[in-house]
Amino acid sequence: MKYPSLALLMALVAVAPLTMLAADVAPAAPPPFPVTIQVDAAKTVGEMKPFWRFFGADEPNYATMKDGRKLIGELGELRPKASPQPVYFRAHNLLTSGDGTPAFKWGSTNAYTEDATGKPVYNFSVIDGIFDTYLARGVRPYAQVGFMPEALSTNPEPYQHDWRPGSGNLTTGWAYPPKDYAKWGELVYQWVRHCVEKYGRTEVEQWYWEVWNEANIANYWKGTPEEFYKMHDYAIAGVRRALPTARVGGLDAAGPGGTFMQNFIEHNLRGTNFATGEKGTPLDFISFHAKGSPSYIDTNGRTVTTGGHVRMGISNQLRNISDGFTLIGAHPELRRTPIVIGESDPDTCAACTASVYLANNYRNGTLYSSYTAATFGRELAMADRAGVNLEGVTTWAFEFEDQPFFAGFRVLATNGIDLPVLNTFRLFGKMSGQRVAVTSSAEVPPDVIVRSGVRGANADVAALASLDAHQLAVLVWHYHDDDVPGPAAEVALAVTGLPAAAAGNARLTHWRIDEEHSNAFAAWKRLGSPAGPDNNQYRQLVAAGQLGQLADAPAAVPVAAGAATLKFTLPRQGVSLVVLSWDKPAN
Repeated sequence: MKYPSLALLMALVAVAPLTMLAADVAPAAPPPFPVTIQVDAAKTVGEMKPFWRFFGADEPNYATMKDGRKLIGELGELRPKASPQPVYFRAHNLLTSGDGTPAFKWGSTNAYTEDATGKPVYNFSVIDGIFDTYLARGVRPYAQVGFMPEALSTNPEPYQHDWRPGSGNLTTGWAYPPKDYAKWGELVYQWVRHCVEKYGRTEVEQWYWEVWNEANIANYWKGTPEEFYKMHDYAIAGVRRALPTARVGGLDAAGPGGTFMQNFIEHNLRGTNFATGEKGTPLDFISFHAKGSPSYIDTNGRTVTTGGHVRMGISNQLRNISDGFTLIGAHPELRRTPIVIGESDPDTCAACTASVYLANNYRNGTLYSSYTAATFGRELAMADRAGVNLEGVTTWAFEFEDQPFFAGFRVLATNGIDLPVLNTFRLFGKMSGQRVAVTSSAEVPPDVIVRSGVRGANADVAALASLDAHQLAVLVWHYHDDDVPGPAAEVALAVTGLPAAAAGNARLTHWRIDEEHSNAFAAWKRLGSPAGPDNNQYRQLVAAGQLGQLADAPAAVPVAAGAATLKFTLPRQGVSLVVLSWDKPAN
C-alpha cells in the first residue's frame, strides 16, 4: 500500500483549519423582511372558480401507461369536493396515424385509414382506451380534433417527425390540410357519433371540442389561414351534426393570436361557413395560449452556458394573457364567452430537458410551484379588469414514461413521484366559494409584473383568498424571477370580516410547499440523487411528493369581532395555504 507523504499530510493539516474557518465565516442568511397581508372576508370580489383544473400534453398515449394512469387519477382527485366542475385533459395527436407508440411530441391512434379503393376505415379503439382512462379516474376530455391522418394529408411524406431535444424536424405530413374536406368532416362526425353511442349524450355534452393547435404558426399548420378556417368549419359541422348540443370552440392560438385570431373571430361571427354556407361558425368558447420566457444568466444578466442561474420570464406569459383578454374583449359579442387558455406555461417546450436547455432548470423544485401560484393569482384579477369570462387555464405538463428520475422535463410527476408544482394544484383545490379582498405590502403591482416581471430587490409576496360557509382559505406565495437565495418573508396575516359562525377559536390548517415540505426533489437530493432509487427510497420519495403541513403551526386561531391574526415565515419560492375553518351554520 502506498502511504501519503509527510509533506502531503502536513499540507492537509494546514488546509483543514482554513476550510473550517471558511465554513464558519460563510455569509449568514439575510434576515427576513416584514410583510403585512390584510384580508377583508366581508368584501367579495368574484367567484372562486376552479379555473386551474385543465391539463394537457403532446403525447396522448402516455395516459394509458402505468405512471400515466396513476397521474391521471391524481388529477381527477384535484377537483374541489364541493364543486361540480370536473378536471379536463387536452391532448394533441388524437387523430394522428400510427401504431400508438409514444415519443417526444408525438402520439397516434390510427383512427382513420383508407382501403385500396379509397374508402374510409374508422377505428376508434385507441382513442377509446385514452378516454376510458380519463373517465374512469374523474377526468373529462378537452377533445382536440387533430392532427391530419396520413391518408387525408395533402403532403403525407414524411409523416412521423424526427424531432428530439436539440435537433430534428417537427413539422411533417400531419400538419397539412386535408385533400378532401368532406372526408375530413365525415371523420369528425363519425368520431363524435361513436363517442355519443359509447359514453352517452349527457356525458359528451360536457366535453370541449376544439380543432387543431396553434394554426397561426408554421410549426403546426402548413396551409393558409383560409384553408384552416375551412378545415375548422368542416370539423365543427361534423361535431354538431353528430351532437347538436356539443360545446365547440377554438382556436388555441400560439400566444394571443394577433391578426390570425382577429380574422378567425371575424370569420366565426360574420363570415360564410365553408361547410354549411350559413353565416358564421358556432363559438361556445374561445382559446389561446400564453407562455413565459426563462433564461440562464450570470449575475450581470448576460446569457451564459455554465455557472449562471435561471431567470424566469413571468412578464411574457402575463403579457400574452393581457393581450389575449384585450383582443377578445374588444368584440362585444364575446365579452361573456368563456375563455380557456389552452396552454399556459413558464416556457414553450415540455419535452426540452433542462440538461439541453439550461433555462429549464426551474422545473423540479419550488420555483415552478411559486411561479404557478403567482401566475394563477394574477389571472383572475386580469380577467376581472378586462371584463372577460375566464373559465379555464391549461397547464401543459403531464409525464414522460420511464425517463430518468428528475430529468428536467416540464412534468407534474417523474416515474410516479409527484413534483412540488403538482401540490400547487392541490392547494388551489382546497379553495372554494367567493374570492374576497386581499392586499399585501410586498405585492408587485399588476402593471409592473406584466411589464417587467419580478426583478431586483423586491420579491412578490402576495395572496389570493376565498370564503365559503365554513372556511376562509388564504393562498400566499413568495416569488422572484431569479433562482438565487434570498431572504424569507415574515408574514403578518390580518383577517377581518369573518362571519359570526367563526367566532371563538377557528381551526387552523397550514399547508406548505418549500424545501422541507411537499417536495420530492429536495428529498431525492438528500438521498444522494440516486439514479435508481431502491424500494425503500422510492416509498420515501412518493410520500415526500404529497402535500404536507407545517408541523409547528398552532391548531387554532382566536377569532373575535370577526377578526383574526397569524404570523409565519415564508421562505423565498415558498407557497402556503392557510385555512381557518369552523362548523357550518345550522340550516
